[in-house]
Amino acid sequence: MDVGEANWRRYLDGEDEGFYDIVRDYKDGLLMFAYRITGDLHDAEDVVQDTFVRLAIKKPRFFGKSSFKTWLYTIARNIAIDHLRRKNKTASLDDVLLYTDSGDDLEAGYIKSEISLGIREAVRELKPEYAQAIWLVYFEGFANPDAARVMKKTRHQFENLIYRARLALKRELERRGQDEDLY
Repeated sequence: MDVGEANWRRYLDGEDEGFYDIVRDYKDGLLMFAYRITGDLHDAEDVVQDTFVRLAIKKPRFFGKSSFKTWLYTIARNIAIDHLRRKNKTASLDDVLLYTDSGDDLEAGYIKSEISLGIREAVRELKPEYAQAIWLVYFEGFANPDAARVMKKTRHQFENLIYRARLALKRELERRGQDEDLY
């Protein structure tokens, strides 16, 4: 049982602190993920708030078929898509900030930020589905099976999707004169 699942069980058993721990642990990642889907920070904040409200009020059942994080991100993704449908707009993917380690020296940090900027700009040019897959795997650290669940794909479909997304990103980086190896 992971920490998120343990906190969820604590909350369901009447311990409010469990819910606060879930919010603390997942709010930032969910916000960035929702932002990738909605393309608007205010909409992303609404999505995250709606996700936590749904957890608090409806208390959906977690069956343990995936990790708690996968389950939570799936709920957030569904809410984000519903939010976009209500606003009658298409999902646009914007850039994500990559932070350098505080132990890096200034020059290494600068080089990382320049590479990061190039990758962010290249990801922005990808199809939304490709960018979402890359976000989940590379920025959120999801394993392919978990990312497939979030995106409502079979494992095979997701593996094909992430393969095509990597190729598209590689082509875009090459077009820009950058040689980044994502494999």
